[in-house]
Amino acid sequence: MRKCKLLATTLIGLASLCFGHTLYAHAPTQPAHQTYAQGDFQLENGSVIRDFNLSYVTHGKLNADKSNAILMVTAIGGNHHRIDYLIGPGKALDTDKYFIICTDAIGNGLTTSPSNSKQQPNVSFPEFNMRDMVNSQYKLIHELFGIKKLVSVVGASMGGMQALQWAVSYPEMVTSIVPIVPLAKTPAWTTGILEMLRQSIMTDPAYAGGKYTKPVEQGMKLWSGWLSGVIVRTPAYQNQGESTPASAIAALKKVQDGGWTRMDANDWIWQSRAYDAHDVGQTKGFKGNTDAALKSIRARTLILAGTGDLLNPESDALHTAKLIAGAEYVAINDKLPMGHFSAAGATEAENALQNKEIKRFLKDVNP
Repeated sequence: MRKCKLLATTLIGLASLCFGHTLYAHAPTQPAHQTYAQGDFQLENGSVIRDFNLSYVTHGKLNADKSNAILMVTAIGGNHHRIDYLIGPGKALDTDKYFIICTDAIGNGLTTSPSNSKQQPNVSFPEFNMRDMVNSQYKLIHELFGIKKLVSVVGASMGGMQALQWAVSYPEMVTSIVPIVPLAKTPAWTTGILEMLRQSIMTDPAYAGGKYTKPVEQGMKLWSGWLSGVIVRTPAYQNQGESTPASAIAALKKVQDGGWTRMDANDWIWQSRAYDAHDVGQTKGFKGNTDAALKSIRARTLILAGTGDLLNPESDALHTAKLIAGAEYVAINDKLPMGHFSAAGATEAENALQNKEIKRFLKDVNP
């Protein structure tokens, strides 16, 4: 029987003003940053990424029979630190128990991207989709590590979307999935948001048709303000923090000034187009039938969604949970909806809820 839960927490503490606050720089004390060279990587659309390298880090130790691995997949504009709030001894992704492989998605500036490709720089970089991201991760898991079965695939936002795609594309390899604020198919609403964000960047004269030689400061400040300061939040959450127009504008400026440099313009644009095209129903064999693809998922599933999410509406997550046999659904913070920001690792209450629920879920999956 499908188990559906609606859980809520109260807001504790103040959230960071920048949604990208989880995108920490890689400190010397953290696990070694690694890359897996895959040569010329074939994309679903027939194009090829030349000299493709997948960036990743690992936490914990892979056991002898390679049965304790969890794959972490990252959000749009995010990196392998995206869900650090869930990783570590005693946390949901317990590094004393599991071997955590944290990957960087195509186009995030660490894995091969428009910004770092020597053979296909900036606008010459081919467009890719979510299944290409998943296929590159499969090669890492299967070819490099020799892992035949993952305990789970866990990710937030675009990471949650990849987690769903993993369960559809590689059902034999996935025991469970934990999609956080995901989409099974990107709706027109979300595409509209992403397109306006792209236009905010591309209409800056400094963008120069994607062949810029200096930072696209004005366009990226608009991008950062709209995305990190408005869209990932909710009116209720904003209103409890800012009581006057002047304070709201000052807070937004702080987001813009602190967040506009965290992502290369073309990298974000290319990833956002993959976000647009996301639909698990486009997986080979499903002929565009998203519901059929979701119904095919055999992995145990825990979906956590952000109440009032303006970027990835929770209605999609609810629909997805109803179609996946046995799926559990947890709403993050109904009392003070934070929307997409619920999965930002921003506040103690939201972090505690996610750690508790995911830890419980994984214990049942992998006793």
